[in-house]
Amino acid sequence: MKRMFEFTGVLFFRRFVLCTWILLATIAAGCQSTLPPKPYQAPPDAVEQSGRPYVFYSAAKMANAIRNGEISSRELVRIHIEHIHLYNPDLNAIVIMDEKAALERAAQADRALARGDLWGPLHGVPVTVKDHFAVKNTRTTNAHPDMSEQVTLFDATVVDRLKGAGAIILGKTNLPFLGMDLQTHNAIFGRTSNPWDLTRTPGGSTGGGASAVAAGLSPLDIGSDIGGSLRLPAHFTGTYSLKPTENTVSNYGSFPGIFNPDERSVRYMASFGPIARSIEDLKLAFDIISGIDDKDPLVIPLRQYDNEPEKTIDSLRIAWSSNFGGVPISEDTRDIMNSLIKKLSASGAAVVRINPDLNFPDTWKTWGEMIDVQIMHNQPEHFRFFTFLFGWSYRAQTPLLQMVYPLSTQKYFQVLSRRDHLAAGFDRFIEDWDVFICPVASVPAIEHYPPDAIRSNLPIYTRQITVNGHKLNYYTALSGYTVPFNVTGHPVVTIPAGFSVDGLPIGIQIVGKRWEDVELLEIAKIIDEVIDAYREPAGY
Repeated sequence: MKRMFEFTGVLFFRRFVLCTWILLATIAAGCQSTLPPKPYQAPPDAVEQSGRPYVFYSAAKMANAIRNGEISSRELVRIHIEHIHLYNPDLNAIVIMDEKAALERAAQADRALARGDLWGPLHGVPVTVKDHFAVKNTRTTNAHPDMSEQVTLFDATVVDRLKGAGAIILGKTNLPFLGMDLQTHNAIFGRTSNPWDLTRTPGGSTGGGASAVAAGLSPLDIGSDIGGSLRLPAHFTGTYSLKPTENTVSNYGSFPGIFNPDERSVRYMASFGPIARSIEDLKLAFDIISGIDDKDPLVIPLRQYDNEPEKTIDSLRIAWSSNFGGVPISEDTRDIMNSLIKKLSASGAAVVRINPDLNFPDTWKTWGEMIDVQIMHNQPEHFRFFTFLFGWSYRAQTPLLQMVYPLSTQKYFQVLSRRDHLAAGFDRFIEDWDVFICPVASVPAIEHYPPDAIRSNLPIYTRQITVNGHKLNYYTALSGYTVPFNVTGHPVVTIPAGFSVDGLPIGIQIVGKRWEDVELLEIAKIIDEVIDAYREPAGY
């Protein structure tokens, strides 16, 4: 009888915990609506045809073609729209677009050019931005159901600078809820697919931008990266990306309606940068969007380069590694890493296999705690208590899933200090090298991987990804190689490096010194020319 009462008590407790968790999750969700996906719909009379060859020009080449009279801005925008009509229904990469406004602005660009008025280096070129940047008089949803119809009345700084350089904002690209996933899907617009294989994800959170750029829907997209959100999509889609040094590109106008700019809590680890189809376009975009901004006092001026000796492949000192804390990589990734290292060595570069002096489990743990103290700190205390108490088994899957509990000023400073030491340690390491090369992720693009649960609109993944017979947690497999450089704040260029046996792109990270993004781009261009791995996906 006693055992029966004990069993009943345990069962009651478990049910109580489960009911409490469900109740708290419902409260935390704020009664958010579960809207059916509403992706961008082309007009009934839309023309659907390929925009080749122009849609696969680089943004710089498009700008030259407009200036030289080879094509008008209005014609270039029109053929991009037709290309979008043809391919976006399958990809779902561009989710918000005002065709009429884009064509009208392009016509204005043509009239200005005819008068001899050049707006800037992107005069008349259509570009896209991730749907968490404010664009004036345009929906900005942040992939948050409660903001599905939010219209922003101002431009984010990066958008303002693109417009100032003459670009036409063609549309906005998809992202996961608040950018908090390594795939791209949300309750408003649905799922984005990879142009190389529609059954696979383009990654996240800048998955819509990477998919659009890879398929020729846009030559250039501006996204963000707090844990790999620019680099993983570039790796999965065979494109190029730049995660700039932290605080070199303004945060103003990012996630409008979510974060109060006067009480900015996300002050560390986030970077804003471009995805493109060439290093040339990364350089062009970075030059436009970077620099000090009165609306974001954290932005610092970059180092100016005068009379610097020109870099050549045989002058480069390159460190590399394909083993971060024992996290395995696929055979394809390993073979491509080995092949490109041989190419670089044969071209005259001094290449040495060496790991930076980073304790990777500690680095991953620091990243998880930094995310918690910056983004999750404003959760109700009772919710944080139950999350801490009953979420231990989920957090135990990887050092990346961490909480700081109870949260206090002292613990916050301890996490910040640990981060400072890690960043300084990588500074000391990279001082002896021009760049450091490593994989982007353990695997090429994975098949669409539905969450095992969704709590407060955030995905929960408990299944594992198999890499060479090893079972890895979702987050470890996809971001174990990226988050260390969000912790340290260093700039990273991602470039295509080769292809898997299944024909999927595989990229590499090229990490540089803090605040020397311009030099990193120059070095990445040299390395890219040696590897020569960029290809367009077939069928677009």
